[in-house]
Amino acid sequence: MIGKIRSAIAEIPYPQRPEGLYEPIEYAMSMGGKRLRPMLMLLCYSVFRPDWEQAIPAATALELYHNHTLLHDDLMDRADVRRGKPTVHRKWNENTAILSGDTMLLMAAQQMARQRVGRYEDANECFLKSAIEICEGQQYDVNFEQRHGVTEEEYIEMIRLKTSVLLGCAAKIGALLADASDDACDILYAFAEKIGLAFQLQDDYLDCFGDEKTFGKRIGGDILCGKKTFMTVAAMQRMGDDSERDSFLAILDAEAGTPEAEEEKIKRVISIYQKLHIADVANARIGELYDEAHRILRNLDADTSALWDYATSLLGRKS
Repeated sequence: MIGKIRSAIAEIPYPQRPEGLYEPIEYAMSMGGKRLRPMLMLLCYSVFRPDWEQAIPAATALELYHNHTLLHDDLMDRADVRRGKPTVHRKWNENTAILSGDTMLLMAAQQMARQRVGRYEDANECFLKSAIEICEGQQYDVNFEQRHGVTEEEYIEMIRLKTSVLLGCAAKIGALLADASDDACDILYAFAEKIGLAFQLQDDYLDCFGDEKTFGKRIGGDILCGKKTFMTVAAMQRMGDDSERDSFLAILDAEAGTPEAEEEKIKRVISIYQKLHIADVANARIGELYDEAHRILRNLDADTSALWDYATSLLGRKS
């Protein structure tokens, strides 16, 4: 299955003109990645029908769309590295990242519209609805950068929109294209949404405690941006008083003008997380979300062993 996905992505045709528009798209799509969303979609399709190759166009569309969000996300976060390579706005420029990212979005929509199996009209509607929700989640993320009182509940809702709905969308599209019932589609959406939340919390954890070589991004990147992550929010809710929170926020919001100052800022923030045992808090919450996902999946009257095996393989990821 993963081989078919990689082949389909490698075979995406890119026009040669105008110069500078499609080269960054091809670069971004060739950088690798887990291909999580298309894999999830095809596995959900295969729960109901064996001819999963019929859904390859939608799988490709989801990966194009996901990488579109990464181009814009990296630009907004001023990230220098993605999957161990320079981000598009660093390799080219900011205008290129915007325009090529927009083109990827339209290519994804075009690819999804070409899908003609099962309940493809419902699948396309699910895709478009999810794309709007992801923009809403991104705006919450931007808003949270200016707020100090973000709660865990608010943060979870933000990442549900920004990250989890695309996994839910992938799972539901797989079921829709396989002509599954509405109940089955809803179960798979809810299951994948929980997996998506766990996946994002793990990303927050890895940003602080991962290995840069396997993570593919700079450790502490979120800290340097002053982003509100689960680690940040959980730490603030476990601090004793306002003065302790104010001191932490002063460190988090401080500008680091030199590489040495950046490393010192990352080191200080992570030491606070270690003092408050935030890594344990994050890992416990990740485990709870996986348990919830498994309970939801057991409501589906079908063989979901391959799907669950794939989901659990993500739990121990290092990248």
